[in-house]
Amino acid sequence: MSRTRTRTRTRTLTKIACTSVVTGAVLLSLTSCGKADMTKQASPFAAAKGSKSVTLSVQTWVGAQSNVAVAKYLLESKLGYHVDTVQVDEIPAWDALSQGRVDAILEDWGHPDQEQRYVKDKKTITAGGGNGVTGHIGWYVPKYWADKHPEVTNWKNLNKVASQLRTSESGNKGQLMDGSPSYVTNDKALVKNLKLDYEVVFAGSEAAQITQIQQFAKQKKPFLTYWYEPQWLFNQVPMEEVKLPKYTDACAEKGVKDPTSIDCAYPTTPLQKFFNTDFAKSGSSAAAFLKHFSWSKDDQNEVSEMIASGGLSADEAAKRWVDKHPDVWKKWLPKR
Repeated sequence: MSRTRTRTRTRTLTKIACTSVVTGAVLLSLTSCGKADMTKQASPFAAAKGSKSVTLSVQTWVGAQSNVAVAKYLLESKLGYHVDTVQVDEIPAWDALSQGRVDAILEDWGHPDQEQRYVKDKKTITAGGGNGVTGHIGWYVPKYWADKHPEVTNWKNLNKVASQLRTSESGNKGQLMDGSPSYVTNDKALVKNLKLDYEVVFAGSEAAQITQIQQFAKQKKPFLTYWYEPQWLFNQVPMEEVKLPKYTDACAEKGVKDPTSIDCAYPTTPLQKFFNTDFAKSGSSAAAFLKHFSWSKDDQNEVSEMIASGGLSADEAAKRWVDKHPDVWKKWLPKR
């Protein structure tokens, strides 16, 4: 995701290369992987001449898992491929893709430096088009609170309610909840530059953040959180976005030079696919299928919720979605 501090979010994952299995809401990696460098390893199925195999990069946020789960299920059940999935950090994934260690990334939140290097200069990676989903990061409050106090949906009024959002972690300031401290966010800069009486408190992970939001919602407590869409949790805990100062390219450019200067909202980002160039030019039915892969935020959230909240495996969730939505995925199949 976020490739500059003003562009979008980053989910920093363990830089481990291994075959992975999605179970529930988490991606469980083989413990024998150690600290291997993905850019120096390949799937045992990757680039095997004459074999019908595809290797997909998969990240640990559940929306990205959902893309891969459905693509994998259809590639295997409808096109006869073996699909291997590899967990790899976002930036190293570009190196792995360039070298043919993986064939495709199905959800990228914008990496302009890597695009320049690999797509435009080296031409070892080919843009695969949008995956149909638009990503956005922002600050959110629960709808049950916003309905009673609509003023909380404007950042200018947040100091007036800071005392209602104090926690043991935020002390005498209001709490702005973020996910993992490894995520790249603009929140500390925003709090400082907008002169808000808040403390950014990290839940520790996406899963921990979801648990905390669910606990607040169960008790009907007010909260302010860094959050994003697409995200299945909106189906269970409706939230309203807080209006921050309007995002501008000038603000983004200023933030690239000095991340502490950011004082505007996060942008909206159409999520993109990228392919290894040799794979893209292979003429394979897998490449054609992934090129056509495009679905909606609601589609992704439907699968994500089954995995993260419904207790289904990724394969089970994918099969249920596929059985229910042939009108969507049949358009992705290459013409025979």
